[in-house]
Amino acid sequence: MTDDGFLDGRLKILQPNIGYRAATDPVFLAAAMRCTAGESVLEMGCGVGVALACLLHRVPVRATGLEVQQKYADLARQNMARNGLTAEIVQGDLAHMPDILRAQSFDHVMMNPPFYESFRHSAPQDFGKSVAFIEGITSLEGWLSVGMKRLKPLGWLTIIHRTERLGEILSALDKTGDIHILPLAARIGRPARRIIVQARKGAAGPLKLLSPLVLHDGELHRVDGDDFSQTIREILRDGKALVISER
Repeated sequence: MTDDGFLDGRLKILQPNIGYRAATDPVFLAAAMRCTAGESVLEMGCGVGVALACLLHRVPVRATGLEVQQKYADLARQNMARNGLTAEIVQGDLAHMPDILRAQSFDHVMMNPPFYESFRHSAPQDFGKSVAFIEGITSLEGWLSVGMKRLKPLGWLTIIHRTERLGEILSALDKTGDIHILPLAARIGRPARRIIVQARKGAAGPLKLLSPLVLHDGELHRVDGDDFSQTIREILRDGKALVISER
């Protein structure tokens, strides 16, 4: 295990030294959540709990995480406890939704699904990393379909994923309105490699493609350090919210 600091050390997170290791994506996912205190949030595929911990650090929601791998679910529970946070972590497969979650609906669902299709990419040797990065029996469309089913009417679904899979995401959300797309680009003039998409169940608003969020200052990396922009520093270090859509 490694004991890693998130939000400038405000959160201490245990992660496997070898296996899936959270970086900035779950922090951005949590920052994008438009939650108010007391609302219910389900994270599908919560891993060791980084996104949930970052969200709970910012706003006291009623948080639930679903994680298929027992080792990671156990770590998520441990990480919540050691940071003084409260979340219910359920070990189970979204393809066979545990009864305790099937009986509930949520104000928000967030997810950072596996990025790669099994038929296009070789699986990592580590099993835990493979499950996190390579799609199993549940496709990206399946993740989104299950997430929508767990939402209350007018609830928000938020996903972070690779830009090249935006077409699949929009296809899966074809009966959903009020879709907001935020591209994440490393630098000015660089293509966006990540996107955050928010959609509201049962809403009829138009699709909105937002200006890219640029992560780093300057066109090239010229100085020692991370050279994040001020906005990104406030998200990654201070846990500030990333406003994508108004409520």
